[in-house]
Amino acid sequence: MVARIRHITVDCKDAYGLAQFWSALTGWPIEEENAPGDTECLIAPMLPEPLEASMPGMLFVQVPEPKTVKNRMHLDLGPTDHTRDVEVARLSALGASVVADHRTVEGLGWVVMTDPEGNEFCIERSNAERAGT
Repeated sequence: MVARIRHITVDCKDAYGLAQFWSALTGWPIEEENAPGDTECLIAPMLPEPLEASMPGMLFVQVPEPKTVKNRMHLDLGPTDHTRDVEVARLSALGASVVADHRTVEGLGWVVMTDPEGNEFCIERSNAERAGT
């Protein structure tokens, strides 16, 4: 018997606000029962029934303490319909920050970013960019 990942949980100071950022990043909608001021907020992919159980959502949970150290685990993300560089610009406009830029002149590498509350994630090349090299 195995366990299934149901949610990736993120501690935060503003559950709904951070869920809005990640909803814009992923395209996953905020669950209908969530509203501004909620102390827990879920976003989840809209998938057909058999696939829905195979992909975890992201659960944002309000906590009183601030983030103090680097994440021990983070998400590596790749854009689906544009380049890594376009995605970095899009996420920066949404409120993300670039922490480290590991892009090479050959077009390889990734960009380390943080969400508006300082949680790290990486933006890698899209599948189309990977296929081109």
